[in-house]
Amino acid sequence: MSKSYTRATFDEVMVPNYNPSEIIPERGEGSRVWDQNGNEYVDFAGGIAVSILGHKHPGMVKALKDQADKIWHLSNVFTNKPALELADKLTAATFADKVFFANSGGEANEAAFKLARRYAHDNFGPEKSEIISFSKSFHGRTLFTVCVGGQPKYTEGFEPLPGGILHTEYNNIDAFKELISDKTCAVVMEPIQGEGGIIPADPEFVKEVRELCDKHNALLVFDEVQTGFGRTGDLYAYMGMGVTPDILTTAKSMGGGFPIGAMITTSKIAASLVPGTHGSTYGGNPLGCAVSLAVLDAINTPEMMTTVKEQSAKIVKGLETIGEKYGVFSEVRGKGMLLGAVLSDEWKGKARKFLEAGWANGVMCLVAGADVVRLAPAATITDADIEDGLARLDKAIASLVA
Repeated sequence: MSKSYTRATFDEVMVPNYNPSEIIPERGEGSRVWDQNGNEYVDFAGGIAVSILGHKHPGMVKALKDQADKIWHLSNVFTNKPALELADKLTAATFADKVFFANSGGEANEAAFKLARRYAHDNFGPEKSEIISFSKSFHGRTLFTVCVGGQPKYTEGFEPLPGGILHTEYNNIDAFKELISDKTCAVVMEPIQGEGGIIPADPEFVKEVRELCDKHNALLVFDEVQTGFGRTGDLYAYMGMGVTPDILTTAKSMGGGFPIGAMITTSKIAASLVPGTHGSTYGGNPLGCAVSLAVLDAINTPEMMTTVKEQSAKIVKGLETIGEKYGVFSEVRGKGMLLGAVLSDEWKGKARKFLEAGWANGVMCLVAGADVVRLAPAATITDADIEDGLARLDKAIASLVA
């Protein structure tokens, strides 16, 4: 007889850095998930902005199975066809000339920050090493990336911390001007702050940041780990902003659920990462690259980007209607399939309660801090799933208000 596993098993065998739900999902298809007890959920969470094509997407499943019959792993002593094909398609679709593959967004950002400092050292000298980031930002869980991220709660207790990192207020150009100097090697920005509360960058702010980076010979790094691979209605969010970064990081939706990330940049900047300066054991592995190719082929079409925008508008309208009905949301912000419903003053600090009420009523949502309910559904979500998910969310919130 097989052993039964429950949420209690997690507490017995897992390091307690997570606090997962009692629900143990077992299978998924499209934007629906079923747990081990057979309960069904509409998935508005997408694995925290990962499952851009939903669950069990046939193109992804086929790509993984086909590659599994060929070769799984090679060290970086060799290259492989799926990695080369994916890099070729990524560079053709973006500003970039070169690609570095990693396993995750944190790894991709680690590579980007190291490259920025190395490039500055090579071209301007060791004194040009400061990195400017923004409060409420999030860039990963390595020690370097949590320090660049602008949330002290992720660095407390891990001191001493890497130095040379400055933070300022997002969307405040005057505050930014006070920090940037000829010592700045890079400015790191999310086009939409994800963990910070689904806060979009002001287009004029981004343009001025770009101009000041150019003035001070600083690189502009866009962290598109959450916004990339079609989530905002463009392949990458920078494409809809009129500003091009020097380095871009991507992960999450890039693999649609299979672990993969990448840093992309120009040939001039990439030249500083000579052999031996950086690496990743599993970065660019054939399985991950094959799956990502399937995701890219499915997502990077005008029709799909139009669908993202159209389905997003329906979800936003539904959230606004629910917010007005119960007085729980002050605004809905974000873009495409990365949305945040900001809690009204009465409900501030209680985002987790909305999450739990959603689970109890068959809908999976997220939080972005304590004051924002975050939705990151699949680009492929159907009208029926949107309607049903919103109805379940309405029922969940009705139970909270009651």
